[in-house]
Amino acid sequence: MADVATTSVDAKAADGAYRTRFQMFWREFRRNRGALVGTTMFAVLIAMVVFAPFVTRYDPIEPNFSARFESPSAEHWFGTDRNGRDIFTRVIYGGRISLQVGVIAVAIGALLGTFLGLVSGFYGGWVDNALMRFMDFVLAMPGILLAITIVFALGPSLTNVMIAVGFASMPQYARVVRASVLSAKQLPYVEAARANGAGDLAVMGKHILPNVFAPVLVLATLGLGSAVLSVAALSFLGLGAAPPTPEWGLLISDGRGVLRRSWWVATFPGLAIMVTVLAVNLIGDGLRDALDPRLRGQV
Repeated sequence: MADVATTSVDAKAADGAYRTRFQMFWREFRRNRGALVGTTMFAVLIAMVVFAPFVTRYDPIEPNFSARFESPSAEHWFGTDRNGRDIFTRVIYGGRISLQVGVIAVAIGALLGTFLGLVSGFYGGWVDNALMRFMDFVLAMPGILLAITIVFALGPSLTNVMIAVGFASMPQYARVVRASVLSAKQLPYVEAARANGAGDLAVMGKHILPNVFAPVLVLATLGLGSAVLSVAALSFLGLGAAPPTPEWGLLISDGRGVLRRSWWVATFPGLAIMVTVLAVNLIGDGLRDALDPRLRGQV
Protein backbone atom coordinates (compact mmCIF):
# COMPACT_ATOMS: atom_id res chain seq x y z
CA MET A 1 0.00 0.00 0.00
CA ALA A 2 2.85 2.33 0.84
CA ASP A 3 4.45 1.70 -2.58
CA VAL A 4 1.15 2.42 -4.33
CA ALA A 5 0.71 5.64 -2.36
CA THR A 6 4.27 6.71 -3.12
CA THR A 7 3.78 6.00 -6.83
CA SER A 8 0.55 8.00 -6.84
CA VAL A 9 2.25 10.94 -5.12
CA ASP A 10 5.16 10.82 -7.59
CA ALA A 11 2.76 10.75 -10.56
CA LYS A 12 0.83 13.72 -9.21
CA ALA A 13 4.07 15.61 -8.60
CA ALA A 14 5.26 14.91 -12.13
CA ASP A 15 1.90 15.96 -13.56
CA GLY A 16 1.99 19.14 -11.48
CA ALA A 17 5.51 19.95 -12.66
CA TYR A 18 4.46 19.41 -16.28
CA ARG A 19 1.45 21.68 -15.86
CA THR A 20 3.62 24.34 -14.25
CA ARG A 21 6.16 24.24 -17.11
CA PHE A 22 3.41 24.42 -19.71
CA GLN A 23 1.77 27.34 -17.92
CA MET A 24 5.10 29.18 -17.80
CA PHE A 25 5.66 28.50 -21.49
CA TRP A 26 2.16 29.66 -22.46
CA ARG A 27 2.45 32.79 -20.31
CA GLU A 28 5.70 33.78 -21.97
CA PHE A 29 4.50 32.87 -25.46
CA ARG A 30 1.31 34.92 -25.30
CA ARG A 31 3.24 37.93 -24.00
CA ASN A 32 4.99 38.02 -27.37
CA ARG A 33 2.63 39.98 -29.60
CA GLY A 34 4.55 39.02 -32.71
CA ALA A 35 4.14 35.33 -31.89
CA LEU A 36 0.38 35.76 -31.40
CA VAL A 37 0.08 37.63 -34.69
CA GLY A 38 2.07 34.91 -36.44
CA THR A 39 -0.04 32.18 -34.87
CA THR A 40 -3.24 33.92 -35.96
CA MET A 41 -1.96 34.39 -39.50
CA PHE A 42 -0.84 30.78 -39.75
CA ALA A 43 -4.09 29.47 -38.25
CA VAL A 44 -6.12 31.43 -40.82
CA LEU A 45 -3.91 30.12 -43.61
CA ILE A 46 -4.28 26.52 -42.43
CA ALA A 47 -8.04 26.92 -42.14
CA MET A 48 -8.30 28.27 -45.68
CA VAL A 49 -6.12 25.49 -47.04
CA VAL A 50 -8.00 22.72 -45.24
CA PHE A 51 -11.43 24.05 -46.13
CA ALA A 52 -10.48 25.19 -49.64
CA PRO A 53 -13.61 23.70 -51.30
CA PHE A 54 -15.74 25.86 -49.00
CA VAL A 55 -13.59 28.98 -49.44
CA THR A 56 -13.73 29.08 -53.23
CA ARG A 57 -16.11 27.68 -55.81
CA TYR A 58 -13.65 27.47 -58.73
CA ASP A 59 -11.64 24.48 -59.89
CA PRO A 60 -7.85 24.99 -59.54
CA ILE A 61 -7.03 22.88 -62.63
CA GLU A 62 -9.90 23.22 -65.12
CA PRO A 63 -9.24 26.03 -67.66
CA ASN A 64 -11.77 28.66 -68.67
CA PHE A 65 -10.42 30.31 -71.81
CA SER A 66 -13.25 32.84 -71.92
CA ALA A 67 -11.83 34.49 -68.78
CA ARG A 68 -8.13 34.73 -69.69
CA PHE A 69 -6.02 37.37 -67.90
CA GLU A 70 -8.89 39.05 -66.08
CA SER A 71 -7.68 41.59 -63.53
CA PRO A 72 -8.64 41.30 -59.83
CA SER A 73 -12.34 41.92 -59.32
CA ALA A 74 -15.29 40.91 -57.19
CA GLU A 75 -15.69 37.83 -59.39
CA HIS A 76 -12.01 36.84 -59.31
CA TRP A 77 -10.33 38.33 -56.24
CA PHE A 78 -6.79 37.67 -57.46
CA GLY A 79 -7.58 37.75 -61.19
CA THR A 80 -7.09 34.88 -63.65
CA ASP A 81 -4.14 33.36 -65.51
CA ARG A 82 -3.45 32.60 -69.19
CA ASN A 83 -5.89 29.68 -69.06
CA GLY A 84 -8.65 31.60 -67.28
CA ARG A 85 -8.12 29.79 -63.97
CA ASP A 86 -8.87 31.71 -60.79
CA ILE A 87 -5.60 32.75 -59.13
CA PHE A 88 -7.11 32.94 -55.65
CA THR A 89 -8.27 29.33 -55.97
CA ARG A 90 -4.89 28.16 -57.23
CA VAL A 91 -3.11 29.98 -54.41
CA ILE A 92 -5.35 28.36 -51.78
CA TYR A 93 -4.99 24.87 -53.23
CA GLY A 94 -1.30 25.52 -53.82
CA GLY A 95 -0.94 26.08 -50.09
CA ARG A 96 -1.89 22.46 -49.52
CA ILE A 97 1.03 21.28 -51.64
CA SER A 98 3.62 23.83 -50.53
CA LEU A 99 2.92 23.44 -46.82
CA GLN A 100 2.73 19.65 -47.00
CA VAL A 101 6.00 19.39 -48.89
CA GLY A 102 7.63 21.91 -46.53
CA VAL A 103 6.51 20.06 -43.39
CA ILE A 104 7.70 16.69 -44.71
CA ALA A 105 11.05 18.18 -45.76
CA VAL A 106 11.50 19.67 -42.28
CA ALA A 107 10.58 16.33 -40.70
CA ILE A 108 13.19 14.53 -42.82
CA GLY A 109 15.91 17.01 -41.89
CA ALA A 110 14.93 17.09 -38.21
CA LEU A 111 14.77 13.31 -37.79
CA LEU A 112 18.04 12.62 -39.59
CA GLY A 113 19.84 15.53 -37.95
CA THR A 114 18.57 14.69 -34.46
CA PHE A 115 19.63 11.06 -34.80
CA LEU A 116 23.11 11.89 -36.08
CA GLY A 117 23.61 14.70 -33.56
CA LEU A 118 22.48 12.44 -30.71
CA VAL A 119 24.86 9.66 -31.70
CA SER A 120 27.73 12.08 -32.35
CA GLY A 121 27.42 13.94 -29.06
CA PHE A 122 26.78 10.83 -26.95
CA TYR A 123 29.62 8.62 -28.18
CA GLY A 124 32.19 11.28 -29.07
CA GLY A 125 35.63 10.16 -30.24
CA TRP A 126 36.03 8.97 -33.81
CA VAL A 127 32.26 8.68 -34.25
CA ASP A 128 31.87 12.36 -33.41
CA ASN A 129 34.76 13.36 -35.67
CA ALA A 130 33.50 11.34 -38.63
CA LEU A 131 29.92 12.58 -38.40
CA MET A 132 30.86 16.21 -37.84
CA ARG A 133 33.31 16.21 -40.74
CA PHE A 134 30.51 14.87 -42.91
CA MET A 135 28.26 17.68 -41.65
CA ASP A 136 31.02 20.18 -42.47
CA PHE A 137 31.19 18.78 -46.00
CA VAL A 138 27.43 19.17 -46.45
CA LEU A 139 27.51 22.68 -44.98
CA ALA A 140 30.32 23.67 -47.35
CA MET A 141 27.79 23.70 -50.19
CA PRO A 142 25.03 26.32 -50.29
CA GLY A 143 21.77 24.68 -49.28
CA ILE A 144 19.82 25.51 -52.44
CA LEU A 145 22.73 24.40 -54.66
CA LEU A 146 22.96 21.10 -52.77
CA ALA A 147 19.20 20.62 -53.14
CA ILE A 148 19.38 21.32 -56.87
CA THR A 149 22.21 18.79 -57.23
CA ILE A 150 20.25 16.11 -55.38
CA VAL A 151 17.10 16.73 -57.43
CA PHE A 152 19.11 16.56 -60.65
CA ALA A 153 20.57 13.23 -59.52
CA LEU A 154 17.22 11.76 -58.42
CA GLY A 155 15.00 13.36 -61.06
CA PRO A 156 12.54 16.27 -60.88
CA SER A 157 9.52 15.53 -58.66
CA LEU A 158 7.97 16.81 -55.45
CA THR A 159 9.06 13.67 -53.61
CA ASN A 160 12.70 14.22 -54.56
CA VAL A 161 12.36 17.91 -53.67
CA MET A 162 11.28 16.92 -50.15
CA ILE A 163 14.27 14.58 -49.83
CA ALA A 164 16.69 17.19 -51.19
CA VAL A 165 15.47 20.06 -49.00
CA GLY A 166 15.38 17.82 -45.93
CA PHE A 167 18.90 16.50 -46.53
CA ALA A 168 20.25 20.01 -47.10
CA SER A 169 18.84 21.18 -43.74
CA MET A 170 20.06 18.14 -41.79
CA PRO A 171 23.44 19.59 -40.60
CA GLN A 172 21.71 22.45 -38.74
CA TYR A 173 19.78 20.02 -36.56
CA ALA A 174 22.79 17.73 -36.10
CA ARG A 175 24.97 20.56 -34.79
CA VAL A 176 22.32 21.94 -32.44
CA VAL A 177 21.49 18.49 -31.04
CA ARG A 178 25.16 17.57 -30.65
CA ALA A 179 25.82 20.72 -28.61
CA SER A 180 22.80 20.00 -26.39
CA VAL A 181 23.84 16.37 -25.91
CA LEU A 182 27.38 17.34 -24.89
CA SER A 183 25.90 19.44 -22.09
CA ALA A 184 23.10 17.07 -21.11
CA LYS A 185 25.21 13.94 -20.79
CA GLN A 186 27.25 15.59 -18.02
CA LEU A 187 24.20 16.22 -15.84
CA PRO A 188 24.06 14.31 -12.54
CA TYR A 189 20.85 12.39 -13.25
CA VAL A 190 22.29 11.11 -16.55
CA GLU A 191 25.43 9.91 -14.81
CA ALA A 192 23.27 8.32 -12.11
CA ALA A 193 21.25 6.46 -14.74
CA ARG A 194 24.40 5.09 -16.31
CA ALA A 195 25.77 4.13 -12.88
CA ASN A 196 22.54 2.18 -12.24
CA GLY A 197 23.20 0.11 -15.35
CA ALA A 198 20.98 1.83 -17.91
CA GLY A 199 22.00 1.02 -21.48
CA ASP A 200 23.00 3.55 -24.11
CA LEU A 201 19.63 3.51 -25.84
CA ALA A 202 17.78 3.98 -22.56
CA VAL A 203 20.01 6.87 -21.51
CA MET A 204 19.74 8.59 -24.89
CA GLY A 205 16.02 8.04 -25.31
CA LYS A 206 14.78 8.61 -21.78
CA HIS A 207 17.21 11.07 -20.23
CA ILE A 208 18.99 12.99 -23.01
CA LEU A 209 16.52 13.24 -25.89
CA PRO A 210 13.91 15.24 -23.89
CA ASN A 211 16.58 17.90 -23.29
CA VAL A 212 17.08 18.50 -27.01
CA PHE A 213 13.38 18.69 -27.86
CA ALA A 214 13.04 22.45 -27.25
CA PRO A 215 15.89 23.63 -29.53
CA VAL A 216 14.85 21.16 -32.25
CA LEU A 217 11.25 22.40 -32.08
CA VAL A 218 12.36 26.02 -32.46
CA LEU A 219 14.76 25.18 -35.29
CA ALA A 220 12.11 23.11 -37.08
CA THR A 221 9.54 25.91 -36.81
CA LEU A 222 11.96 28.46 -38.20
CA GLY A 223 13.12 25.92 -40.78
CA LEU A 224 9.60 25.52 -42.15
CA GLY A 225 9.76 28.99 -43.66
CA SER A 226 13.11 28.22 -45.30
CA ALA A 227 11.74 24.89 -46.56
CA VAL A 228 8.71 26.56 -48.17
CA LEU A 229 11.03 29.05 -49.88
CA SER A 230 13.37 26.29 -51.08
CA VAL A 231 10.52 24.17 -52.41
CA ALA A 232 9.10 27.18 -54.24
CA ALA A 233 12.53 27.99 -55.68
CA LEU A 234 13.01 24.46 -56.99
CA SER A 235 9.53 24.41 -58.52
CA PHE A 236 10.22 27.84 -60.03
CA LEU A 237 13.27 26.31 -61.74
CA GLY A 238 11.20 23.42 -63.05
CA LEU A 239 12.59 20.79 -60.68
CA GLY A 240 9.54 20.28 -58.49
CA ALA A 241 5.86 20.33 -59.31
CA ALA A 242 4.79 19.89 -62.92
CA PRO A 243 2.01 21.89 -64.63
CA PRO A 244 -0.87 22.27 -64.06
CA THR A 245 -0.20 21.57 -60.36
CA PRO A 246 -1.10 24.68 -58.31
CA GLU A 247 2.17 24.97 -56.39
CA TRP A 248 3.31 28.43 -55.29
CA GLY A 249 6.74 28.38 -56.94
CA LEU A 250 5.27 27.04 -60.17
CA LEU A 251 2.55 29.73 -60.09
CA ILE A 252 5.24 32.42 -59.89
CA SER A 253 7.12 30.78 -62.74
CA ASP A 254 3.96 30.76 -64.87
CA GLY A 255 3.44 34.47 -64.24
CA ARG A 256 6.95 35.77 -64.78
CA GLY A 257 6.54 35.96 -68.56
CA VAL A 258 3.46 38.17 -68.29
CA LEU A 259 4.52 40.22 -65.28
CA ARG A 260 4.32 43.56 -67.11
CA ARG A 261 0.97 42.76 -68.66
CA SER A 262 -0.73 40.81 -65.87
CA TRP A 263 1.14 41.52 -62.64
CA TRP A 264 -1.35 39.63 -60.46
CA VAL A 265 -0.49 36.20 -61.89
CA ALA A 266 2.89 36.08 -60.12
CA THR A 267 2.35 38.70 -57.40
CA PHE A 268 -0.30 36.97 -55.31
CA PRO A 269 1.49 33.58 -55.08
CA GLY A 270 4.61 35.51 -54.05
CA LEU A 271 2.63 37.33 -51.36
CA ALA A 272 1.30 33.97 -50.13
CA ILE A 273 4.87 32.74 -49.68
CA MET A 274 5.86 35.97 -47.93
CA VAL A 275 2.92 35.83 -45.50
CA THR A 276 3.57 32.15 -44.71
CA VAL A 277 7.29 32.65 -44.06
CA LEU A 278 6.59 35.76 -41.95
CA ALA A 279 4.00 33.93 -39.84
CA VAL A 280 6.26 30.92 -39.29
CA ASN A 281 9.23 33.11 -38.34
CA LEU A 282 7.13 35.06 -35.83
CA ILE A 283 5.96 31.80 -34.26
CA GLY A 284 9.52 30.47 -34.18
CA ASP A 285 10.81 33.61 -32.48
CA GLY A 286 8.04 33.34 -29.90
CA LEU A 287 8.84 29.69 -29.22
CA ARG A 288 12.53 30.49 -28.83
CA ASP A 289 11.86 33.27 -26.34
CA ALA A 290 9.35 31.18 -24.37
CA LEU A 291 11.45 28.01 -24.23
CA ASP A 292 14.84 29.58 -23.47
CA PRO A 293 15.10 30.49 -19.75
CA ARG A 294 18.00 32.85 -20.41
CA LEU A 295 15.80 35.01 -22.65
CA ARG A 296 13.23 35.24 -19.83
CA GLY A 297 15.82 36.39 -17.37
CA GLN A 298 15.55 33.11 -15.43
CA VAL A 299 19.17 32.04 -15.49
